[in-house]
Amino acid sequence: MLVLSLSGVALVARRAGGWRHWFAPLRGPLAGRLHVEIARLAVFGLVLSSTTALWMTASTFDLLPDGGAALAFPVEVSGETGFALDQMPALRQTSVAELRELSFPYPGDTTDVFTLKTDRGTGYLDQGTGVLLRWADLTGWERVSETLYMLHTGQGAATLGMVLGLTALGVPAMGGTGVLIWLAGRRTRPRIRGNQPAGRAETILLVGSEGGSTWVFAATLHAALTEAGQSVHTAPMTAFAPERYARAERIILLAATYGDGGAPSSAKGFLDRLAALDRAPEAALAVLGFGDRSFPAYCAFAKAVATAAEAKAWPELLPLDTVDRQSPQDFARWGRALGEVLKIELELVHRQVPPATQTLTLISRRDYGAKVQAPTAILRFALPKATLWQRLTGTGFARFEAGDLIGVLPEGSPVPRLYSLASARCDGFVEIVVRRHPGGLCSGQLTALEPGDAVTAFLRRNPGFQPDRSRAPLVLIGAGTGIGPLAGFVRGNARRRPIHLFFGMRHPESDFFYGKEMPGWQAEGRLTRLVTAVSRGARPQYVQDALRGDAAQVARLIRDGARVMVCGGRDMAAGVADALAEILAPSGLTPAALKAEGRYVEDIY
Repeated sequence: MLVLSLSGVALVARRAGGWRHWFAPLRGPLAGRLHVEIARLAVFGLVLSSTTALWMTASTFDLLPDGGAALAFPVEVSGETGFALDQMPALRQTSVAELRELSFPYPGDTTDVFTLKTDRGTGYLDQGTGVLLRWADLTGWERVSETLYMLHTGQGAATLGMVLGLTALGVPAMGGTGVLIWLAGRRTRPRIRGNQPAGRAETILLVGSEGGSTWVFAATLHAALTEAGQSVHTAPMTAFAPERYARAERIILLAATYGDGGAPSSAKGFLDRLAALDRAPEAALAVLGFGDRSFPAYCAFAKAVATAAEAKAWPELLPLDTVDRQSPQDFARWGRALGEVLKIELELVHRQVPPATQTLTLISRRDYGAKVQAPTAILRFALPKATLWQRLTGTGFARFEAGDLIGVLPEGSPVPRLYSLASARCDGFVEIVVRRHPGGLCSGQLTALEPGDAVTAFLRRNPGFQPDRSRAPLVLIGAGTGIGPLAGFVRGNARRRPIHLFFGMRHPESDFFYGKEMPGWQAEGRLTRLVTAVSRGARPQYVQDALRGDAAQVARLIRDGARVMVCGGRDMAAGVADALAEILAPSGLTPAALKAEGRYVEDIY
């Protein structure tokens, strides 16, 4: 138990991104977050229980020095036997909780005595008269043992006993969530065949991934290098440990980017570990970033890693390169460059692993935007049935929240398009808001659906864009179809948490999405306040202008701990960030500082 507890401490620290971030907010699948949250608290009790149990075991088997008092054997025994135990005064005054040991005299030996050990000391009792013949209080060493006994059992300390009991209950909970994490890992990570131990590998391949797609590229690269005769060890970037790479000649990093330039889950803490090194590893480095060039923070984390490596004077194997939108062509091109440096033929033929999909049947649609030449529809699909296995493991559509994503596979294309969900599983349906883009393959097919038609789709978690569990107010900001997940948050606000929604539209008679539901949500207390901005009205205004117009209230909410969530297009998000920077400047706050605290999150496209 002690080994498991200490290894758990190290794993929690690695998962959180270092010891300084022990209690930092977590992201990722529910099972993983629950596992770490329970471990962060339970591990202290488990370390205490296991350490004290080892001490007590060693004491029982006489493996510890005998620090007891030298109690002389009494000579003034009565020579009689048969006194009733329940009549002995010393025993009657000793409660079961205080009793540690009671040794009986040898049968037939009238000179032998009872030996009584309690939490206060040791004494001898006459077996014929019940009189206490000798007594010695606990020595300092024995008091240490007695304290450890109390810490292990919680005896005499009700609060400690309750804490230890809850800690013990955490063990089966962590066991269950651990199984779910293992199952999820098997689904999202391909099996790495022939993975060599870190100490014997010539090539160290480290992966930074959020959703698991980068691991597929890592498996392709691992297989190609192995086939070319290389000895390769593949692991997450969180496992970065240069002291273990005894035979490494090169280190290759495949690094995706999370959100607005952050580290993905399997790379948290990497930059801190690199910064803590006295000097860079001797093995040459190659960094390959994965991202989407349409986002402003394209491969920002990979670039940050390359910059930090350069500052450490880490020898370069290849210059920083990137793969746009999981392009097999970009990956193959980089692979050929790597092969030239290694003087081997390296053809990286990457094949996308198609996700497990389900069929969604449309049950209703509401159309908007015709008057402003922006056809948009709120599409509601029937909730697909979930198997027992899906319910247990949370796969498929068995568990989802507003803000998660569905990937829709359009006909004629293997590349899925992602849409934010405006509903949760408890709502009983799957809902998205889709605008038809000129020439858009997927949006054109979706907006042409009629009730009864079906599409093929899969679910993707988006834990980074979810309301936290606190009671602090939410400031939701969106425009156009970005209202989808925000409306889902409002609809699911059964706790009546204060929500202030800023929504930008073109014209209220054309694209006021969820306009009919808003008054009802306000009446139910699910929505505290609604502020709209109309860009094609008598007084054109964008959502960032609405924020400036309500600057005092927005600043007060954020100063008091409100969390800001922004959803919509990149230009809108940039305008919102600029507006909030102006609003918060007098308070000494910035959007960047709020992002670092987890109080400013974006879902932009």
